[in-house]
Amino acid sequence: MAVRTRVELPSDAPATRRVHMAAFPGPDEADLVDALRRDPAWLPDLSVVAVEDELVLAHALLTRLQVGDGWAVALAPVAVAPEWQRKGIGAQVVRAALTAAEEAGERLVVVLGDPGYYSRFGFIPASRHEVTGPYDVQDDCFLVLPLPGYDGSPRGLCRYPAPFDAV
Repeated sequence: MAVRTRVELPSDAPATRRVHMAAFPGPDEADLVDALRRDPAWLPDLSVVAVEDELVLAHALLTRLQVGDGWAVALAPVAVAPEWQRKGIGAQVVRAALTAAEEAGERLVVVLGDPGYYSRFGFIPASRHEVTGPYDVQDDCFLVLPLPGYDGSPRGLCRYPAPFDAV
């Protein structure tokens, strides 16, 4: 298996949508990605796919979000086609997206998800950095990853881009 990661191309959008549709029980995540592509929060260089011979197998997306009076990026959604799950491809595409964020000079990544999964990438509860989320979830499920450029800022309440309100 020669799986590699790269920035998603505009021509990958239909295949990326198929991955999200297959990975989740309904269209919400696929619709979210489509809506984010039209939103000012979209960061095309931080939309990453895993491919094998140009077949899109997985997708990880980072978009701009406001934290307090500063900025960070949100990791969401992440999807792997069902037949490629549990083969390390999800971790591969997430790592590639996080590396791209670091190379782009981002300082902080926020994710709402399973702490058992995301802790392997270095995510910790957001409350440890005085970052709070707009959703009523357990403290250990709202996570942040400070990147090397993180200097303790931004802090405060996260405000996700408008397309997240529809999910």
